[in-house]
Amino acid sequence: MLKIKNLSYGKDKKILKNINLEIPKNEIFAIIGPNGAGKSTLSSIIMGLIKDNVDGEIIFENKLINNLEIFERARLGMTMAPQSVAEFEGITVSEYLDLSKKYAINNWFSDKEEVLKLVGLNPKKYLNRFVDNTLSGGERKRIELASILFFGPKFVILDEIDSGIDFTSIEDIGKILHILKDKDATILMITHNEKLLDFATKAALLCNGEIIKTGSPKEIKDFFEKCKVCELEDKIKEVNNRE
Repeated sequence: MLKIKNLSYGKDKKILKNINLEIPKNEIFAIIGPNGAGKSTLSSIIMGLIKDNVDGEIIFENKLINNLEIFERARLGMTMAPQSVAEFEGITVSEYLDLSKKYAINNWFSDKEEVLKLVGLNPKKYLNRFVDNTLSGGERKRIELASILFFGPKFVILDEIDSGIDFTSIEDIGKILHILKDKDATILMITHNEKLLDFATKAALLCNGEIIKTGSPKEIKDFFEKCKVCELEDKIKEVNNRE
């Protein structure tokens, strides 16, 4: 479904270095790593938000997409739920979902109330609310997920999808992931939360702009835990050296 070949990003300093990934159709592929590893940068490059100073190839369904604009990638069936969810002054939740439906790739759902319930929101309370700063970050994240379900993508990037959503909602996120998978979508999940690896089918660890390891979610989860121990040890050594 998606192939990334020898991808690097940066002008004077390389933020991403020689990334190689292959994500098969209908995979829930997780990329995990610490803050500042380059995860969100990678997702932005895949979606076309960043195109300058990018080397390598991004291939979607056997088509080179490096030079395609965001809307052109969307027409191919790609979409993204960014870490920071946008606000839309003057647009209600109902109107926002209508826009997703208008440009849908697959008509998975037709009922806005059903989709809002799937993401844990009461339709009576939210359909007529505006998608602006009167909603919390977690509420906007859920509405973004609802719009993705209405859009019916082939490939969806979920960048830190649990950001702004309380811990008790992790299982809700898992349900959405499996709804997408059951609809034959392919998911790239960007996260620093190892608990979300439980829902993945494959995973990779990104650190300091490089893919350190790719494997089963359990393998990557265990490896990531060890990496965090190493980070702590390095910090302790740094403090000791100062003393």
